[in-house]
Amino acid sequence: MSLYWRIFLLNAAVLVVAVLLLLGPVTVSTPVLFGEALVLMAGLGAMLVANAVLLRVGLAPLGRLSRAMATVDLLRPGGRPKVTGEGEIAELTATFNTMLDRLEAERATSSGRVLSALEGERQRIAQELHDEIGQTLTAVLLQLKHAADRVPEPVRADLHQAQETTRASLDEIRRIARRLRPGVLEELGLHSALRSLAAEFTTSRLSASAHITPGLPPLDGATELVLYRVAQEGLTNAARHSGATRVEVHLRPVPGGGTGLLVRDDGRGLGGAPEGAGIRGMRERALLIGADLAVGAGPAGGTEVRLNVTADHHEGSRP
Repeated sequence: MSLYWRIFLLNAAVLVVAVLLLLGPVTVSTPVLFGEALVLMAGLGAMLVANAVLLRVGLAPLGRLSRAMATVDLLRPGGRPKVTGEGEIAELTATFNTMLDRLEAERATSSGRVLSALEGERQRIAQELHDEIGQTLTAVLLQLKHAADRVPEPVRADLHQAQETTRASLDEIRRIARRLRPGVLEELGLHSALRSLAAEFTTSRLSASAHITPGLPPLDGATELVLYRVAQEGLTNAARHSGATRVEVHLRPVPGGGTGLLVRDDGRGLGGAPEGAGIRGMRERALLIGADLAVGAGPAGGTEVRLNVTADHHEGSRP
């Protein structure tokens, strides 16, 4: 039973007992006159209605606070219950809002550390794949070529097949290393990195394209990395889960002087599926730079991922 009904029923019980006492041993008339009973019952009804209304108004902020507590999500910051009036409920609401501010700040800080460590680990693994396994497979290719030039024809065909398999494995390792560590992002910038990423996801079943609006201001390194990773995750979801045949990546200005990223596909959409680790990871990255992330259905179906970065993350801007 809610607090409202407990208080209301307690008050109602007191009023009913009082009225019954007036109608019984405490009455001024014996037997009870019809007019007295009518006045008492009307008074009781009026008091109950007034009590219910006053309790509803008085406990409304507590109800809003309860709903806010049930729906709060640290990956979607900004929502706060409104502090109204004065007294204990207003103090409780303000304390809850302060707690949310602290939790969101701590979540952003800890997420930043985790993602920074993750990027460092990605770079280390990519470097080892490129330097260790890549060089080893290159040496295997040379040895296979050397052996193929010296063996009889029936065995040579098998060695050539082994060469092709090894070469395909080497290309796959290089592709994985590029995804783990986007060297093109560091060397050529975000625009070229997004075009390269779209080309990488283009296959016979999926057409991926990148559209960059000219004249966009440069962004700081951390923001570029977040935009790249969100685009990468959006393209990965479109290729693996959506059944899409076409996906577009747009980088363009948004109102207020910011920069917006849009990844849109023509797949079957999200439906009622819960958010997976990929979307939660995108939300974590968006929190690092204070960007707004929205994932939902597109105007013509499919899925849209929107990430809007405020103007203060542009290179050279001041907070």
